[in-house]
Amino acid sequence: MSETKTSKDVLEMIEKENVEIVDLRFMDFPGLWQHFSVPVREIEESTFEEGLGFDGSSIRGWQAINESDMLVKPVPETAFIDPFFAAKTLVMTCNICDPITGEDYSRDPRNIARKAANYLKNSGIGETSYFGPEAEFFIFDDIRFDQNEHEGYYHIDSVEGRWNTGRIEGPNLGYKPRYKEGYFPVPPADSQQDIRSEMVLTMEKIGIATEAQHHEVATGGQAEIDMRFSPLVEMADNLLKYKYVIKNVARKYNKTVTFMPKPLFNDNGSGMHVHISIWKEGQNLFAGDGYAGMSEMAMYAIGGLLKHAPAVLAFTNPTTNSYKRLVPGFEAPVNLAYSQRNRSAAVRIPMYSMSPKSKRIEFRCPDPSCNPYLAFSAMLMAAIDGIKNKIDPGDPLDKDIYDLPPEELAKVPQTPGSLRAVLEALETDHQFLLIGDVFTLDVIETWIDYKMTREVREIDLRPHPWEFALYYDI
Repeated sequence: MSETKTSKDVLEMIEKENVEIVDLRFMDFPGLWQHFSVPVREIEESTFEEGLGFDGSSIRGWQAINESDMLVKPVPETAFIDPFFAAKTLVMTCNICDPITGEDYSRDPRNIARKAANYLKNSGIGETSYFGPEAEFFIFDDIRFDQNEHEGYYHIDSVEGRWNTGRIEGPNLGYKPRYKEGYFPVPPADSQQDIRSEMVLTMEKIGIATEAQHHEVATGGQAEIDMRFSPLVEMADNLLKYKYVIKNVARKYNKTVTFMPKPLFNDNGSGMHVHISIWKEGQNLFAGDGYAGMSEMAMYAIGGLLKHAPAVLAFTNPTTNSYKRLVPGFEAPVNLAYSQRNRSAAVRIPMYSMSPKSKRIEFRCPDPSCNPYLAFSAMLMAAIDGIKNKIDPGDPLDKDIYDLPPEELAKVPQTPGSLRAVLEALETDHQFLLIGDVFTLDVIETWIDYKMTREVREIDLRPHPWEFALYYDI
């Protein structure tokens, strides 16, 4: 877990490290890290309480122009030295506040995550929720895309791409992972060991504990780096640093990274399986003597996740592209069931160890396009609702779901098939998110409106290249 720092510690760090610039970062509503920088003289002890002003109307999904002034308040324990800038730069994640009321801003995603963590404590159910996301991504060599009134295309390239086995490369060495066979060949088929190792070592230098790195299933440079679990807010902070490091190390190698869930047709997409547990007084409350070594509380948490999954997916799988991954046949968990070991279920209970400390549930639906503050908060609130209301998850499904006969499979509920569908599910099922004022009605309505207007309808308006293959000669 991160080292606790005070404002005095940060000021001492600035002096000791000869810091020249302080970079202040925060999360916009849809899920991109934002920043601005100030000279070190602008950071005093009072800055941590009083904050610094900026224009909130320019941030996606935030304030109107007539109420644009906002404050960033740096969080001391998030401080780290940036490993990429030329000038010595100290980075801090910030909370967002209203300059008139002084209150935390309700649409600040980090504020929502903080409220979710506090709600768990105040509920008496547990003290800490731990999250462990396994984010996958692609490392490409080239990406081109455009769409206008008379054309639309994308072009992806990777020296690892199986589609390049016949390309003249002077010489083409031929070591290119086959489609769906990128997990785990050694080099030279895996050409990205060094770049992933540099990503891992850079993360470790800025305080992110990692557990493993490897090539993933797809051709074309799919990868995964796993972080050690952390409390909800800290893990969301870390996931932003994780993406930042991965993208910038790739750029050093003149490569580009995407966390899009499904950039390649007909090969595996990038998911983000998320491990969850709830602890109190040093005890893992999900450990027990029930199914797969789980407690009754854990089973109710699973019940809540499965019941509310269609609405939760509006935050954990929040792009139109997400639903090109969530289709049968690519290890994607489209079936709302739970099981031990079974990776074709939406909720899996890992069986690597029977130690009480390691017992957890793994929600396999999410993908790394999400805003982690909102995604983790929605997952926790669904689990808490299951625990409070003793929602029975039903019987486990310890079979390969994709091999079930049609009459059995028809009885297994499935995830919605589009962003529009999960937003509609959120519209009808969001009361569990409003408990404790964690999500507000304004946040829910703004999220649905933003996604529908800026993404769903914009995709609806544009012809798809494959439509020409299907319909041009009609």
